[in-house]
Amino acid sequence: MPRAVHLLALGIFAMVTSEFVVAGLMPQMAEGLGAGIPEIGYLITAFALAMAFGGPILTVAVMRLRPKTALLVLFAVFLTGNVLAATATTYGAMLAARIVTGVASQAFFGVALSLCAQLTRPELRGRAAAVALNGLMLGTLLGLPLSTLVGEHFGWRAAFWAISALAALAALCTAAGIPAVERSTEGGGLRQELAVFKRRKLWLTLSTSTFVIGATFSAFSYLNPVLTGLTGFSTGAVPLLLIAYGAATVAGNWVVGRLADRHAVPVLLCGLALNALFLAGFALTAHLPVPAVAFTVGMGLVGVTMNPAMVTRVQRAGNARPLVNTIHSSCITLGIVIGSSAGGLAVDASGLRAPLWLGAALAVVGLLTLVPDLTRARRKPAAAAAAPTGAPASASAASAPESPSASPERLSDAPGPIAASSRP
Repeated sequence: MPRAVHLLALGIFAMVTSEFVVAGLMPQMAEGLGAGIPEIGYLITAFALAMAFGGPILTVAVMRLRPKTALLVLFAVFLTGNVLAATATTYGAMLAARIVTGVASQAFFGVALSLCAQLTRPELRGRAAAVALNGLMLGTLLGLPLSTLVGEHFGWRAAFWAISALAALAALCTAAGIPAVERSTEGGGLRQELAVFKRRKLWLTLSTSTFVIGATFSAFSYLNPVLTGLTGFSTGAVPLLLIAYGAATVAGNWVVGRLADRHAVPVLLCGLALNALFLAGFALTAHLPVPAVAFTVGMGLVGVTMNPAMVTRVQRAGNARPLVNTIHSSCITLGIVIGSSAGGLAVDASGLRAPLWLGAALAVVGLLTLVPDLTRARRKPAAAAAAPTGAPASASAASAPESPSASPERLSDAPGPIAASSRP
């Protein structure tokens, strides 16, 4: 694997750590900015909205640049926003900082994944994307708890300064280690890419991803105040619990990545069902330390780790071109927006258990979006059994799907690339 792919993972690690840092420092930031916990939760929402809507715009703005130059420009924008966050004295300034860093982060993901494809042979592109996006899982496993630990001991501003230093290091490594390749000219025209969005199945598939992430982030966005305010853990114990959560995401991602290619829908079915049970159990037992820890780890195992199955299913319902993957990423981001913002409203209305119940409800809605696929899966064996045993091979071939791309309805197909991340 080219060294440059691993350097891209370092940049993604810095971006993801910045994205998640607010979730680990909510009480401290609320006190420092004179805001309430729900208002700090809305900073997560603002970051996600900036990613969903501003990221594609900034990506278009840097498309004419060479990938390496584009990455360095995006690092500069990201660092500007992160320094603004570290020095913010008002809630408005922090909100503006989160918008800037969110826009830069989403654009960085797009450019980095495109560069991965250019730097590797076609048969290694899926593996290269997975290596680069390991930065996401490590951001959850290491970046979030470490930034929380820094914030606990040196103040929440120090956490943002530490992330700025990490991003500056990643930018220097990019400047020194990423080759100056030309822009990629692969892919079809805009009209060909837009045509796939006429498929209703694609939109239903995208909605599943939205609810998977929405269910998870409804709870994850308020994990710190739930564990300290309801369960009774000290703020010093939260980083250790977040490490356990991050380790669970790494383990879950490894398992899902190996099952998703042939069993995408069953994996999503099991993941959503378990997440609904874990979140409901967490809501019922949040005042008890042992169950709270167990359900926190369970959320890590079956939450964002569903991404490989989500990516596989979306690519089969649509295609693997940039526009479909970008829209999928925006739908995932929409899930973050729904989960964090609705969770904040739920906290205001009903207390800290409410976002856990909301997450369980969103997981159930996600299960309902799988019903059409499950219905089709049950009909196929019945149709095969009803077919005449002496039917000509040509007739069978004519009715069979040609390939995964030709028939997005299939629930299992030949192996294809899977990116192991919460955002494809």
